[in-house]
Amino acid sequence: MMLNITRRHLFGATMLAAAVLAIPALAQDKPVLKFSAVFSEQDIRAEMTKKLAEGISADFKLEPYYGGNLFKQGTELVAIQRGNLQMGNIAPQDISKQIPEWSVLTSAYLFRDAAHLSAFFNSETGAEFKKMAEDKLGIHILGPTYFGARQVGLKPEKKINTPEDMAGIKLRMPGGDAWQFLGEALGANPVPVAYAEVYTALQTGAIDGQDNPLPNVKNMKFYEVMSQIVLTSHLIGYDLLVISNEVWDKMTPEQQQSFQAAADEAMKWSEEQHVAQEKALLEEFKAAGLEIYEPDQEAFRKFAQEKYLASDLAKSWPDGVLEKVAGM
Repeated sequence: MMLNITRRHLFGATMLAAAVLAIPALAQDKPVLKFSAVFSEQDIRAEMTKKLAEGISADFKLEPYYGGNLFKQGTELVAIQRGNLQMGNIAPQDISKQIPEWSVLTSAYLFRDAAHLSAFFNSETGAEFKKMAEDKLGIHILGPTYFGARQVGLKPEKKINTPEDMAGIKLRMPGGDAWQFLGEALGANPVPVAYAEVYTALQTGAIDGQDNPLPNVKNMKFYEVMSQIVLTSHLIGYDLLVISNEVWDKMTPEQQQSFQAAADEAMKWSEEQHVAQEKALLEEFKAAGLEIYEPDQEAFRKFAQEKYLASDLAKSWPDGVLEKVAGM
């Protein structure tokens, strides 16, 4: 009798131990999604990423890497295509390297503001561009991550009113034809410099300026080595929150719906934070001693649009897209 009781106790203890050991094993069964971005951990979008991680935590574990530490700026898309990365914050300029039609979405003075940007990607035309990326690149676009209107920040104190005043200005732009052409469309001499090296390049005079939204100028402390900000508002800055088709297609319809809802909520929060911060930073930078003014934006717009329409880039633009976007 005592032997049977002892055996029952041993069996029960063994089963309990097995159950306890199974808990972490089950937790480890959640798919891990590696996420790469060039922005820093202090960026609003890093908090957006945390919110997304919380929203999808029932089904996935998001593993974020910031500051280009896992994959350098411009290489994230290829990493996803090779299966080395599951998610990324991808610049539309990188998509345009593989899909020339997408270069229209990187052109200056296309979108008016964050609301206009969102309206486009939620439209029928926006859906066509997303489907194009899905079919040709193997990525599913969750939506645009707005990070502010891009403004020209300069170290020299030269007054800028028209594109002609930008002649000879060494303006840092990210690498890639679309980015470099944007610099030319502002009348500047574009110079490719890695994002993490911009501060030092400004400090040493290797470049005269950079173009970034105000929140980025704050996060990277570029204002410390600049004398002025020229409010050209030449490009609505956005990247695209994407996930590989391989991961997306394995989800159930319910998981896809839940994942998209979490992404929408996180992106909307980030957009609201960026819009509010842009307004506050104008006063903060003025207080720090920077000269801030608006040039002749219509002159910049006309110069840039003429430059684009006369370029080889425009040859690949789908007919009627500019008109459709303008009419939204």
